[in-house]
Amino acid sequence: MAPDHLPRRDLALIEGFAAHLALERHLAASTVRAYRHDLTQLARFLSRGRASLASAGLHDLRRFLAQLTTLGYARASIARRVGAIHTFYRWAASTGAVPNDPAALLGRPKVASRLPIVLRPREAATLVEAPPIEAEDELERAVALRDRAVLELMYGSGVRAGEVAGLTLDRVDLDRGRILVLGKGSKERELPLSDHGVAALRAWIARGRPVLAPEEGTAWLFLNRSKGALGVRDIGRLVGRYGRTTLSGRRVTPHTLRHSFATHLLEGGADIRAVQELLGHASVATTQRYTHVTRSRLFDAYRRSHPRA
Repeated sequence: MAPDHLPRRDLALIEGFAAHLALERHLAASTVRAYRHDLTQLARFLSRGRASLASAGLHDLRRFLAQLTTLGYARASIARRVGAIHTFYRWAASTGAVPNDPAALLGRPKVASRLPIVLRPREAATLVEAPPIEAEDELERAVALRDRAVLELMYGSGVRAGEVAGLTLDRVDLDRGRILVLGKGSKERELPLSDHGVAALRAWIARGRPVLAPEEGTAWLFLNRSKGALGVRDIGRLVGRYGRTTLSGRRVTPHTLRHSFATHLLEGGADIRAVQELLGHASVATTQRYTHVTRSRLFDAYRRSHPRA
């Protein structure tokens, strides 16, 4: 059943909730899309049983989750949908759209906590220096200069792929070595640039960007071969491509560089609260998982080095 064929009241509830997430909670468009998708999936399931989002009870919600398990959905995927259901019904009950919250007693599946993949400093350096910035072809050189700047930003400043994609020229201050990024929840934060990052951005803006910039001009900092804004998927693909060519057998994503940034700061003695601010984490608990990575490396070093280990 397509979303348009859902009961009118369910459609109105989903769109009202999406507007709340976007306009009041200022969540990213991709996050709002994920919530809308999950609730549409639930509404379709309920509709087949002649129920609706407004009339569903705890038993209906548990049946929905049981079906996801039967279909082979991963625990993490089911947990995401449980989170969406909880958030939706809390909002719906608070606004009077439903008489009570049927999800109040809905349990969440336990999801194993996985430590983030982290590169060694030498591996990270090899990756960010991989783009062939001395290529003879003008277009390929421009693309390589862009890629070097993107990689230096992600590893040197810990920015998310979406934050890189959202950068405009006026948010870059090379003289001060600062960038202003728009993070989750539309929160701005100013971040320092490494010396390598400043050099890479200067080279891209001076020698690479003019080759890819459209004739009418654009404010976006990073551009693709079609002279449009470089998107999040473009960034994911370029990171993966250089990861495959420099680190054989390793899967490298934009978050790998962000994880590496945080871990290397902590290993270098940075205060966890400072790292939290740099990463833009709302809670220090999110940042603390990097301390587990650092601690595991300390134990590895102990086992390798101590004669009685």
